[in-house]
Amino acid sequence: MDDQSDIDAIRELLASKQRPVGWAARRQRLDEIGSVWPVADDITLEAVDIDGIAAEWSIAPGSDASRVLLYFHGGGYCSGSIRSHRRLVTEAGRAAGVRTLAIAYRLAPEARFPAALDDAMKAWRFLRRSGFAAERIVVGGDSAGGGMTLALLTSLRDQGAALPVCGWLISPWTDMTLSGATLATKDSVDPLIHAAYLAELADAYLGPGIDRHDPRVSPLHADLKGLPPLLIQVGSAETLLADATRLAEAAGAANVAVTMEIWPRMIHAWPLWNARLKEGREALVAAGAFMRQHI
Repeated sequence: MDDQSDIDAIRELLASKQRPVGWAARRQRLDEIGSVWPVADDITLEAVDIDGIAAEWSIAPGSDASRVLLYFHGGGYCSGSIRSHRRLVTEAGRAAGVRTLAIAYRLAPEARFPAALDDAMKAWRFLRRSGFAAERIVVGGDSAGGGMTLALLTSLRDQGAALPVCGWLISPWTDMTLSGATLATKDSVDPLIHAAYLAELADAYLGPGIDRHDPRVSPLHADLKGLPPLLIQVGSAETLLADATRLAEAAGAANVAVTMEIWPRMIHAWPLWNARLKEGREALVAAGAFMRQHI
C-alpha cells in the first residue's frame, strides 16, 4: 500500500468515529481509535502504582532496563490513557532500546490545572527515587503531553534539580492562548484538531482565573534557557504546526539544541498509528535514534 493511501486509511478511520459529546464518550473514542492495533506480542507490560497514580512499565526484548522513557499521553488534558497510547509508547521504547513508563495522570475537568503537572512531577520523582540517574531518563509526550513535558522540564530547571537527558515532543500543544496562525491556515486539512475544540479543552483544564500565558500551561511563553536537547516532530497537515515551529524558534533563540522535523501530509500525533502507517514507524525510528544519541 502506498504512503498516500496509508494516511488516507487513517483519515477514514478517524472519520468513521466522529468525536462524540461528553467527556466519558470522548475518552472511550480515543481509547478505541488508539488501540485499533494491539501491542506487539514480544512486549512485556507491568502495572505500577505511583502514589495513587496508575502507570505502566513496558520493555521490548534487548532493551536496556536501566534507561527509561517517561511518557505523557495526549488528549487535551481531558482524555487519553495508557491504553490509547500503548502501541505508540511501547514501540518508541523498542526504537530507543529503553524501558518505558506511561502515566495515567489525572484528567480535567474532574481534576483541573495543576493536577496533571503535579502528577508528572510525582512520576519524575518516582523514577529518581527508584534509582534512575537523570542522564538515563528521557521525557516525552504528544499533544498536551508534549506541553506537559516542557512544563516539567522548566519546573525542574527552576527548582535547580537534575534534568533528563533530552525531551521528545510529538505535535506539541504549547500555546493555550491559541495564537498560532496555522489554527486558521491548516483548519481545512486537519481531521482532528480545531480552534473551537482547543478552546473547549483549555476551558475544561484551566477553569476560571488562570492566565493562559502562564508558562506551565503555555510553555511557548516560558523562559526556555537551560533545557536539554529537544526533538520536535509535527505533521504538515496540523493546525498545531505553528505551536511546534514557534517553539523550535524560541528554544533555539534560548540556546537550546533543537531538532525540528516537519513530516509531509502527516496529521496530529500520527505515530499513534505506527502499526498501519509507515511514516508513523519511521518517525519512531527517528525519535529512537535521537534518544539513543543522547542517553
